[in-house]
Amino acid sequence: MISFVLGVEDLADTRFALSPLHETLFSLRVLQDPGLSALHLPWRRSVLGKLGVLDTGLLMSLVAQRRTLPDFLTPNPTSFAPAFEEELALVRRVPAARVRHDLLLAHAPDPLPEALGDVSLADDASVAGLRDALCDLLRQYWRVAVEPLWPQIRLVLEADMTYRARRLALGGARLLFADMHPNLRWQDGELYIHQMISRHRVAASGRGLLLLPSVFAHKPAPPVSPDEAPSLVYPSRGVATLWGPEVPAVSTAALTSLLGAARARLLSLLEEPLPTVELARRLKITPSAVSQHLRVLHATGLVNRTRDGRHVLYRRSALGDRLTGTAGGAPADDR
Repeated sequence: MISFVLGVEDLADTRFALSPLHETLFSLRVLQDPGLSALHLPWRRSVLGKLGVLDTGLLMSLVAQRRTLPDFLTPNPTSFAPAFEEELALVRRVPAARVRHDLLLAHAPDPLPEALGDVSLADDASVAGLRDALCDLLRQYWRVAVEPLWPQIRLVLEADMTYRARRLALGGARLLFADMHPNLRWQDGELYIHQMISRHRVAASGRGLLLLPSVFAHKPAPPVSPDEAPSLVYPSRGVATLWGPEVPAVSTAALTSLLGAARARLLSLLEEPLPTVELARRLKITPSAVSQHLRVLHATGLVNRTRDGRHVLYRRSALGDRLTGTAGGAPADDR
């Protein structure tokens, strides 16, 4: 079991982030072991046919037999939603000694896979060369396996964060972690992560806690090393919506017939998070009328909502995007 001790300041600094690099690394576990999640089988089948000349032996060597990943390849994001290249640049600056340490720790007690060589005996220049080769390979893999789907994946992750933020606002840390995963338990200022191979207790000591939703994680995954800042990759809600058959976009006229003119217009405006008062201003109707429409759209899963200070912000959900044909593209033309 691993646990994080979180003081009042750490809870105040609990935050969310998106990481395309984390998703890329965690997808390797699904690629290696299809039994981890049947939901990802359509993705896995499509990716296997696209890997071409990539060094899959070296790629798969990053996933240890106990499914841990080297910490240096999954640095904590320095912003809410960094670009993949920004995160990879951080990895390229990791010292050789840290690369060596993290590779050995991730695979312990097992020996390193042959594809990684014996980094315990290699000089720093050779280890740095391996680090750079891994970065180049991960970039190629990202472009083939994850980047084309990143817009859809990001929508799912953002919807999960909206849900989690609401849970935190309604019931604090206890409610935030209550349904995140059965392996998580919050008690007396400590977050316990059960069914872990490692056994350590980490005091956050003012560093806060970083939460990273993931579509590819099958259970909560903290850093391997207790020396790392507290962070937790956890399984996102809504993964089942990713690889299902596409919902055909509805034409503007049909959407208006289905929802009514006001609700169809609301849905089109909610590409960005907006409060009720701003929506009322744009639509030139009363806030109470907007609220009534939003309740219906939220109840049917077409919009998400979260609190920001005194305001409740609404944003179109992944389902709403698919219905309007705006997930990664322009709205459908009238037909």
